[in-house]
Amino acid sequence: MAEIFAPLEEAAAAVRDGGTLALGGMTLYRRPIGFVKALLARGRPPKDLTLLSFTGGLESDLLVGAGCVTRVRSAYFGLEAFGLAPMFTQFVQSQRIEVVEETEASIVMGIRAQIAQVGYLPSKAWLGTDLPSLRPDVKTVKDPYTGDALLAFPAIPVDVAVIHGLAGDREGNVMINNNLGIDMELVYVADTVIATVERIVDRLERSTDGVIIPHPGCDIVVELPGGAAPTSCYPLYPLAGEEILKYTEACNAGRFAQYLARIAQL
Repeated sequence: MAEIFAPLEEAAAAVRDGGTLALGGMTLYRRPIGFVKALLARGRPPKDLTLLSFTGGLESDLLVGAGCVTRVRSAYFGLEAFGLAPMFTQFVQSQRIEVVEETEASIVMGIRAQIAQVGYLPSKAWLGTDLPSLRPDVKTVKDPYTGDALLAFPAIPVDVAVIHGLAGDREGNVMINNNLGIDMELVYVADTVIATVERIVDRLERSTDGVIIPHPGCDIVVELPGGAAPTSCYPLYPLAGEEILKYTEACNAGRFAQYLARIAQL
């Protein structure tokens, strides 16, 4: 199984310009911060990315602020109790990125369509709302059995998905905690799945605190202790709220570039 284990820099090279990058975790929990830092440390960071995330947080805001993202697909983008995601807010207000209007339902239906290798999946979601007017690619179709109107949510292709796990073993299995988000779905939908993990062990033991993604779910596994910090990685370490505050203060003071330079040394 040695061929699936790779150094961080090699794994980061899998993200190409113009691709769709999906980031796992939820809000400020188990986000692949270490991987994002490796992307930004490349001699030439990726550009023109479509960023897919069930909920965008600090990791996504770093990529937006660094100018790597052209398009965002997410049901939520923010820093929870710490307020708005500052760089995302700035870029949206100045029309430097495109926001594809999504909800939990539309993301899930799009991912399920891609997994099923069909062009769309129909749903009653969004019926009776103004959301379809914001998404001309979401078409109205007729249920062939009942004649009812449904909305067709197009498939969402993903080039690379990155998740952060508690541990991986020598057979390529990866354990994540029970705050799953859509990580399990990302494993199925993405062409390439990269897992950064806190540690590599000989064999994973089943636990009520975690779910095991069996090999070959993850194509590349990278050992990266602390790879989710300053977001939390239960039960190993908590959210570092002070660092999140330092980030928002730096961004609001126009010192995003200086913040990036500082964390690159950590």
